[in-house]
Amino acid sequence: QVQLVESGGGLVQAGGSLRLSCAASGVVYQINAMGWYRRAPGKQRELVADITAGGTSNYADSVKGRFTISRDNAKGTVYLQMNSLKPEDTGVYYCNAKVTTLGPLSSDESWGQGTQVTVSS
Repeated sequence: QVQLVESGGGLVQAGGSLRLSCAASGVVYQINAMGWYRRAPGKQRELVADITAGGTSNYADSVKGRFTISRDNAKGTVYLQMNSLKPEDTGVYYCNAKVTTLGPLSSDESWGQGTQVTVSS
């Protein structure tokens, strides 16, 4: 199992920036894709961005050009740099990791507890 701890959420005005971090801990065979999801008020959780262990990233159309995902494999950490924030970016942001577990090797995924991002207009 992998434990994920997020940080960096908060309140910001529209047009501002925030940087989210998510640190993974635990013993697994390999951490594969890591990503960020969000749940806006009254909506279902949706993918914001994810990134493979090799560094290939994928973004929701609504954040392309404004958000950048990156990761440090040595530290087991994934980041989300959010620029030009809009009120519609408000929500709880969750870190996700897809892993290969040890003994026997199998796929699993873990979720962080979530961090609140609020963008005021």
